[in-house]
Amino acid sequence: MSIELVHVMRGGEIESIHRGDIVGVDRDGKVLFEYGDKEKRTFWRSAAKPIQAIPFIEAGGLERYMVETKELALMTSSHNGEIKHREVLASLLTKLGKTVDDLDCGSARPMYEGEYKRMLTERIPFSPANNPCSGKHSCMLGLGILNEWDLADYILLEHPIQQTMVDMIAEMTNLKRDEVDIAIDGCGVPVFGLPIINMAIAYAKLAGPFTENTNRQATLKKISEAMTSEPFYVAGTDRLDTILMEETNGKILAKLGAESVYCMSVMDKNTGIAMKTEGGAYRALDSIIPELLLKHNYITEDEFERINSRLPLLVKNHRKQIVGKLVSCI
Repeated sequence: MSIELVHVMRGGEIESIHRGDIVGVDRDGKVLFEYGDKEKRTFWRSAAKPIQAIPFIEAGGLERYMVETKELALMTSSHNGEIKHREVLASLLTKLGKTVDDLDCGSARPMYEGEYKRMLTERIPFSPANNPCSGKHSCMLGLGILNEWDLADYILLEHPIQQTMVDMIAEMTNLKRDEVDIAIDGCGVPVFGLPIINMAIAYAKLAGPFTENTNRQATLKKISEAMTSEPFYVAGTDRLDTILMEETNGKILAKLGAESVYCMSVMDKNTGIAMKTEGGAYRALDSIIPELLLKHNYITEDEFERINSRLPLLVKNHRKQIVGKLVSCI
């Protein structure tokens, strides 16, 4: 059963409550801590993207297309749609011999409010390049090209690209294919439903050696190093993922999924963490995650203070007065 994770305070009263579930595991899947229900099932949404990049890399995509670190980071991203994100996306698509028009993720407004307002003011139409999933879709196109698959309808479940995705998700989460629920994500491709503990297992694998398969270990290292060395391209300005990775110098690998699913790897502890807020509220993450990492000694007090200084933890009214705050309950 979900538990109270965050209280939204106004004055001395609790105005709102965010409930959810959290689990942390080691690389063997042993539970290190649990808040709520470690077996809570939800859709992995965009937090699955680092795992979805594995087939492209193991098919030789990095070498064939001379993919740069920031381009690989963008493949794992839910990026803000900022100018720098679009520039890296354009570079990646050029290497693949494709354009934005080949992406079947749909047009979307930029996640970064500043870029969203700029495009509205200048009457610039949104495009698939602004879609936070455009990097993942580019990765999928690359996988299809490498395998000489027909790219028509590449977003459909029956397409070889998506079948490969399901296989990889099951393998990395220690599940059988029929234990993974399938629905449709915001960008049109299949999305995966599974217990949060299995999500945490996959992120523990991202954090360090778990198998004698040296090829797989090399692949996971490339993914984790790309994300932690180029955190801006995983998310962007004012985003929790980027802030965590920047302020911990890559000690924490972090990835948001829609509806407030969140996954992390503690790189120096071979630990994976997964959580889901019951109501899907993103603001709860800003409060609970730094507190969780500090409580379990995954970050220092100094890192905690630097992270929190960049997060919107205060409730303000229209006059910019501080009228409340978000408080972790764990």
